[in-house]
Amino acid sequence: MGRWSFPRSKIRMLLLENIHPAAVEALEEAGYSVETQKGALDEDDLIAAIKGVHVLGIRSKTNVTARVLEQADRLMAVAAFCIGTNQIDLDAAADHGVAVFNAPYSNTRSVVELAIGLTITLMRDVVDKSAAMHTGKWNKSADGSRELRGKTLGIVGYGAIGSQLSVLAEALGMRVIFHDLSERLALGNAKRMRNLDALLAEADVVTLHVDGRRENTNLIGPAQFQQMKEGALFLNLSRGHVVNIGALAQAIQGGRIGGAALDVFPEEPRTNADPFDSPLMGLRNVILTPHIGGSTEEAQEAIAEFAAERLLGYLNRGDTTFSVNLPNVQLAEVSGGHRILHIHRNQPGVMAELNRELATAGLNILGQHLKTDERTGYVITDVDRDYDPEALKALKTVAGTLKFRLLH
Repeated sequence: MGRWSFPRSKIRMLLLENIHPAAVEALEEAGYSVETQKGALDEDDLIAAIKGVHVLGIRSKTNVTARVLEQADRLMAVAAFCIGTNQIDLDAAADHGVAVFNAPYSNTRSVVELAIGLTITLMRDVVDKSAAMHTGKWNKSADGSRELRGKTLGIVGYGAIGSQLSVLAEALGMRVIFHDLSERLALGNAKRMRNLDALLAEADVVTLHVDGRRENTNLIGPAQFQQMKEGALFLNLSRGHVVNIGALAQAIQGGRIGGAALDVFPEEPRTNADPFDSPLMGLRNVILTPHIGGSTEEAQEAIAEFAAERLLGYLNRGDTTFSVNLPNVQLAEVSGGHRILHIHRNQPGVMAELNRELATAGLNILGQHLKTDERTGYVITDVDRDYDPEALKALKTVAGTLKFRLLH
């Protein structure tokens, strides 16, 4: 028998949304068959494209819904080549035994640098002064132009991006306050605020770095803008639906907010060819960028390498480290035996029945791992090679089985 139970060249991978060539290279080098497409796909197109596909790679614009997962006849894994996974129905993926991976840290530095750059640009009214220069107007003035040093930065969401921004902002002489629903270690001299209202009242610059969960929809609306300091600056480089855009436009037009920079929007064009529209267009001291926070060459390459590495670990070893919807199990290479991977619903009796079938098949177990979460169980069993392959078929019929795979 060959080393792999199912030839790698027959495992089909579909990568959408212009994923960096480093990912394609790593996956093809490992022997897998990779197809790429430049744009995102809508639900119906994705359902048509996903037939016979074992691995799907996406970025932020392709939605992997329960309906898509229902129709995906061969799908084993989805890789989000980005930070967020709110575009994927994680529960439905788990219910089908489909592992989902992302790249939670790879573009952190890129987003942080953009946030710093935008803050300086807003503080100095650079965009409007530059636009005036392009029309022949020379407007040299210090009015309303301020240094970062000594100002208070309010960071909403103190995860990987928020905490790294905290460190760089402090190095530039800013005072940092933050609010996060989770318990987070305050870095440097950063001060945790007991609630969002307290942060908004104190910050000269408010910047959002929260995740895309539904509960964060319109986290910042009319009431929150009213609580902010007169003339405060506002940045959102997290998720578009977190901010009520109409309320922000009114707050800027009314002078409550002195300037804003947004990189994300509630509705974004699917491709670069589609039009963009927003109530914020044309407003004074407002910077709009097309969701480029993580779009640097360095970040895209790092994301490609990280997500591809996670996929290869799962396909080649059954390793679920960094999976966002299945129990995380770190595994070494298959050595000296065969590895049986069994993903099942977390329900009573599965493990007992599985081991009963292994014993009936006369398999000698070399090692076994079980990891569960509230929804799913994942059993990895390494066995001696001396057995009848037909005997393994019974393992697929164990009650609660979602996915069964053999590596050798």
